Amino acid sequence: MLYQILSPFAHDFILFNLFRYITFRTGGALFTSLLICFVFGPRIISWLRRQQSEGQPIRNDGPETHLKKRGTPTMGGLMILIAVIVSTLLWVDLANAYTWIVLFVTLGFGLIGFIDDYQKLTRRSHHGLPGKIRLLIQVVIAVIAIVAIICVTPRDQATALVFPFAKDFALQLGWFFVAFATFVIVGASNAVNLTDGLDGLATVPVLIVALCFGMISYLVGNLVFANYLQIHHVPGAGELAVFCGALVGACLGFLWYNAPPAQVFMGDTGSLALGSAIGTISVIIKHELVLAIIGGLFVVETVSVIIQVASFKLTGKRVFKMAPLHHHFEKLGWSEPTVVIRFWIISCILGLIGLATLKLR
Repeated sequence: MLYQILSPFAHDFILFNLFRYITFRTGGALFTSLLICFVFGPRIISWLRRQQSEGQPIRNDGPETHLKKRGTPTMGGLMILIAVIVSTLLWVDLANAYTWIVLFVTLGFGLIGFIDDYQKLTRRSHHGLPGKIRLLIQVVIAVIAIVAIICVTPRDQATALVFPFAKDFALQLGWFFVAFATFVIVGASNAVNLTDGLDGLATVPVLIVALCFGMISYLVGNLVFANYLQIHHVPGAGELAVFCGALVGACLGFLWYNAPPAQVFMGDTGSLALGSAIGTISVIIKHELVLAIIGGLFVVETVSVIIQVASFKLTGKRVFKMAPLHHHFEKLGWSEPTVVIRFWIISCILGLIGLATLKLR
């Protein structure tokens, strides 16, 4: 919004020229979303606490240390969504189609998560929206977004799968790209949701992915940098850096209240929205495979659940003491802060590896 309002006056007021730069607007979006969380966060948490007398339902079969978290409100993802949406709309170029697509997916998956959280609260159970219904709605939203992405992306890139270690090669998937991209978006959303089991555990890895993708989006959207790094140039993708900046600020602001011991949980409202956002961005900037590297923690957490379920159904035995993987380490005796911080360190390492792929071509 500010870009449309102020940039036309850049010739008359030199200060307004800053609004033409994506880097400046990315920083503005980051600090705006952070400020929104700091100003409105306590009020949102107080409102959620009043609406949820008993807080998020806690599983009785989980780690015993989690029982002391009874009464902690959930749906804190609303804070993240408000901060991201307001700051993005304020700082982004509203004529950019990619940002509207990402906002559509983020809001859509956030609404699914909100309904899921609401049903858990009203039923006083950790079972919310039926899995098949939730998955169906996710797929519908993802397909709509992917078709829109294909329509606004240059034809030679629209359905291409780019490999991080090959500078010129791109595999044309045709309409199979819709199925592949749907898997990426839905998979990323549910992977973040599975990871969100400890205070702050999912927030920082999402922040790291957003930081990395903000940088990659800017480089992919800039023809000079894209040619220098020999990565595929996607015109208009640079504006997604502004959204990523808003995402980083919102995650930082939410972490202030979600740090152990958490005052609020993000719930499915936040985790499904965040996962879908980074999944959609990876599809737009043609770095779906890099997402599997930078977001490797989410992949491992998801695989641990798949292995646990498959092993139990086939052999009647469990590979892990409890799935997802972070609960396994808790059962081994690791304290919650130890698990969280060590997983954060792993996410930082994976983020650096993912960024290194920009030069290994």
